[in-house]
Amino acid sequence: MEESRRTALVGGIVLILLGILFLVGQIVPGLWGWVGPLSWPLIVVGVGVLLLLIGLASNAPGMAVPACVVGGIGLLLYWQNATGNWESWAYAWTLIAGFAGVGTVLMGLWTGRWKTIRGGLWSILISLILFAIFASFLGGPFSLGKYWPVLLILLGLLGLGRGFFRQRQ
Repeated sequence: MEESRRTALVGGIVLILLGILFLVGQIVPGLWGWVGPLSWPLIVVGVGVLLLLIGLASNAPGMAVPACVVGGIGLLLYWQNATGNWESWAYAWTLIAGFAGVGTVLMGLWTGRWKTIRGGLWSILISLILFAIFASFLGGPFSLGKYWPVLLILLGLLGLGRGFFRQRQ
């Protein structure tokens, strides 16, 4: 069966199953009682897992990227909801590129492409450096004080190094 047809079939089956699940939840009012006030972000994580399962079932490695972004945001929302630290969005948004990097690494592992894995690892590294920079001067969990620009210099040096030492195609 061709890939686009398989993807459409899997997507259709998943939507039907979700529709049945939510319909039963509407008909049986107490069904969702186990979902407490702290666990609503787990629904977002579940959507990420669902996207990954759709990708696996339809052999679509590219689905790993949105799956990791959605799942990562869900985990971040869970942490913020549990701690009440909603102000962390001021710097936590920088992790979204890292979530995409994790998905890219998974996609590279799935397809066996080293360049894809390497690109995902660079996204993760840049995301973590940006997280450290923004968290440092926006009240994050640690502070580099007046030395946070050193991370910008490091990021610039990494960019220069990649530009100078990139293999010619």
